[in-house]
Amino acid sequence: MQQEPSVKDYTEWRQNQPDEQSVKELSKAAMDTVNREKAWELLRKYNKDSFHLRHALTVEGVMRYFAKEKGYDENFWGIAGLLHDIDFELYPDEHCIKAPELLSEGGFGDDIIHAVCSHGWAITVDIKPEHEMEKILYATDELTGLIWAAAEMRPSKSTQDMELKSLKKKYKSKNFAAGCSREIIERGAELLGWELDDLLWNTILAMRSCETSVNEKMSELY
Repeated sequence: MQQEPSVKDYTEWRQNQPDEQSVKELSKAAMDTVNREKAWELLRKYNKDSFHLRHALTVEGVMRYFAKEKGYDENFWGIAGLLHDIDFELYPDEHCIKAPELLSEGGFGDDIIHAVCSHGWAITVDIKPEHEMEKILYATDELTGLIWAAAEMRPSKSTQDMELKSLKKKYKSKNFAAGCSREIIERGAELLGWELDDLLWNTILAMRSCETSVNEKMSELY
């Protein structure tokens, strides 16, 4: 019987992909066989809760925004964002540990699997984000939840009129969206070499870019 792939397998694989250009080239080849529709079907197989689906769609949109800004493959970055919590709803105690099995069974390759697993670095797995896409996913995952919670409290219930000053006030309140780890967000900013304010503001802009499409998709589902 063939042994299930492990997180260690993908860690070793990533160590043999030493630079951003190799990741860019690999992602382009991978997207010839891995498409967004298949990713969505796989996500729906393991995730039914509206909160989790909204979060997945939001992180997908955020990742597509950053990929476009930086000249990378939007589809690859977006799929990594869409699937990043693939195992969380059914296997919360094995988050980023169960993911390799689910993604591999779904036909996804090592590049997507490593990207997904690396966002659990220093939380559930010892897989440090190596490349820009992985670092951005790590930095923005918790932050999108915090921004969405802040938007829900606004009269507009939107990020479109959210200002950095307003978000920073919420961010500094320990009781607000307490489940969104400031430690992880700040660790992500450090990984990227960004000032925290830059991460906050750019993620607001990224969420603005996909807010309408996410709302429309959620309206279709519910």
